[in-house]
Amino acid sequence: MIFPSFIFALIFSYFPMVGIVLAFQKFVRLKGKGLMGFFHSKWVGFDNFEYIFMMPDTMLAIQNTLIIASIKIVVGLIVPITIALLLNEVRNALIKRGIQTLIYLPHFLSWIILGGILIDILSPESGIVNQVIKSLGFEPIFFLGSNDWFRPVLIISDVWKEFGFSTIVYLAAITSVNPSLYEAAVIDGATRWQQTRHITVPSIFPIVILMMTLSLGNVLNAGFDQIFTLYNATVYETGDILDTLVYRTGIVNAQYSVATAMGLFKSVVSLLLISISYWLAYRLSNYRIF
Repeated sequence: MIFPSFIFALIFSYFPMVGIVLAFQKFVRLKGKGLMGFFHSKWVGFDNFEYIFMMPDTMLAIQNTLIIASIKIVVGLIVPITIALLLNEVRNALIKRGIQTLIYLPHFLSWIILGGILIDILSPESGIVNQVIKSLGFEPIFFLGSNDWFRPVLIISDVWKEFGFSTIVYLAAITSVNPSLYEAAVIDGATRWQQTRHITVPSIFPIVILMMTLSLGNVLNAGFDQIFTLYNATVYETGDILDTLVYRTGIVNAQYSVATAMGLFKSVVSLLLISISYWLAYRLSNYRIF
């Protein structure tokens, strides 16, 4: 049963790692044996890494990546926890399951689909949002072409898509709370808010810590598929991240060695962050992979 997954990982995750050597070469694609030119390209050591830090776009992309990813992590924790606590207070099982289904559905849609929907909804000319804004007497807003609005659109749309999935995790944690604690609280005269504050929240706090520490590994993953679908040249100042910069450098401009060096730099930093996050998860929540 493991064999197909093993082959898949081997082909798409481990064999391509041979190409890491491009980060230390001045790669010429047609030199030597065509696509195998990296066996014959000039070795330049760390010159490509020096070059990427001299590029004017690199530090801006790192800054945008950290800002967008950090806000997504923080808001992506607060919103699902809040929704889970509110859903826990819904006594009608049918309504509760219906809401869970509705907020969970966007998780299964790709950003290609959602990106097209957002582009239509936020269109400055025909989008329903700007139609409402104009009907109120205000000027339409070019949400996806404004550096002031692009990041909020990214954060809000990402949270809307993913918070339903995280909410289920916290709801599962809430259902595991010992009911006798609530019964004792009722006898003592505690209100629903007091029960939530003094029983529910402290009981799910270890899961919150675990989810928070594990999310640290995604600090450099601001969401390539989302941003690539929605961004354009006018919002590079606030929307260009490391992954989109790597794409433009390697695929669009054919600077394969520089793009590989940039991707390797990001991978090394991400590995360190993931290691730290798992160490924190073990120390704070006794979480282990094995």
